Amino acid sequence: MFRKILVPTDNSALSRKAVKAAMAFARIHKAKVIGFHATERFEVLAYGEYFPPDLVNAAEWDKRVQRVAEKVLAMVEKEARAAKVACETLQAPAMSPWEGIVEAARKNKCDLIFMASHGRTGLGGLLLGSQSSKVLSHSKTPVLIYK
Repeated sequence: MFRKILVPTDNSALSRKAVKAAMAFARIHKAKVIGFHATERFEVLAYGEYFPPDLVNAAEWDKRVQRVAEKVLAMVEKEARAAKVACETLQAPAMSPWEGIVEAARKNKCDLIFMASHGRTGLGGLLLGSQSSKVLSHSKTPVLIYK
């Protein structure tokens, strides 16, 4: 039923647990996994003529987010090898993680998005938002939420 599963991760503890669970799920279904990490786009938050003294340039920003993405996605590859699951990884810049996840699933023709939910509710959910709920409401690809 599932042949290609997108597994987005932010490298949080719950997300790492979801990656392990996704590998077990993929192995049962003999599916390929695409590990995904959305990186933040470079944006300069400067006001008028004031520039923050610790402002990095776009090239430095790209190097930094690439290093983080490589570390995060190496964990996905390690879990896939341990579970004997076919895996590829990808990272892409996005305005927000949910947009990157939905777009990655669409572009890669995934059958399923398998992702963690931090379960924020109340004020935390209102202020921080829920990436998983946004993926659920905007994705045409089925979504499995791991808690």
